[in-house]
Amino acid sequence: MNTLLTGGAGFIGRWVAKKLLEDGHRVWIIDDFSNGRKENIEEFIDHPNLQFTEGDIKDRSLLKNIFDNGKFDICYHLGASINVQDSIDEPETTFNNDVIGTFNVLEECRKHQSKVVFMSTCMVYDQCTDLTGITEQHPVKPASPYAGSKIAGESMVLSYYYAYHLPTVVIRPFNTYGPFQKTGGEGGVVAIFIKNKLSGKDLNIYGEGTQTRDLLYVEDSARFVVEAGYSDRVDGQVVNAGLGRDITVNDLALLVVGDKSRIKHVEHIHPQSEIQKLLCNYDKAKELLGWEPAVSLEEGIKRTEEWIVRTNLI
Repeated sequence: MNTLLTGGAGFIGRWVAKKLLEDGHRVWIIDDFSNGRKENIEEFIDHPNLQFTEGDIKDRSLLKNIFDNGKFDICYHLGASINVQDSIDEPETTFNNDVIGTFNVLEECRKHQSKVVFMSTCMVYDQCTDLTGITEQHPVKPASPYAGSKIAGESMVLSYYYAYHLPTVVIRPFNTYGPFQKTGGEGGVVAIFIKNKLSGKDLNIYGEGTQTRDLLYVEDSARFVVEAGYSDRVDGQVVNAGLGRDITVNDLALLVVGDKSRIKHVEHIHPQSEIQKLLCNYDKAKELLGWEPAVSLEEGIKRTEEWIVRTNLI
């Protein structure tokens, strides 16, 4: 198939691109490098089935040219502003990228009848109150402009399914981590903790550290993203993916560093946007896609640490 991948030079995007190429599809990536990095896709930049355009999904004329030339069967729409703190500090950028950018992509997909796989986030949910985990029917709570923009994008994506019969699916992966995630302040908690451990620094935790996260290894996440595009059983649906196990940030830090004395608690920057408990129920993904996670948290942390050491990111 011909596939378009927005945000394909990002952390999850590069693993989605890798999976699509391995499955034999042609992949056209568009990325403006606001979050993504060229080194993420160096491994397959010369692949005969890969085409790359540096550009912005807010550029309507650029999108039109890409769609006119690409004749895409599926658009995997991952391009977005993804940082919660940035969205609180500067909401306009997040709104423009995540709402207006998504509208632009939807319009081209409508004109060309390209299926849309829209990458949303578990951050749209209110905290988990059920031991069986958060299902797709769980209440949403836009506790940050990032979450609000994603909910707006979701609504637009589903409206195109109902109004135009365009095949679309909204996917909500839980906290994804693994190789190629940034290890700096804008990176994920696992990558930051591992880098600080290897650098001999303390592991700083916002607040009390009792908040929990459901951590999904990136190759499991990418497989879920890709397979949501392959199946028409999820068209018009919202679908979760996660490990189905949560862990407190305190316990995560201890699992990574193994030394309580190196764990410190600091004042939360934006406590109003914190979600106290995140635990995924992925029964729907298992039923409709036959998907379930394959990599445990302990194994995923081990692989991530090995990658950080190997790439000299410490």
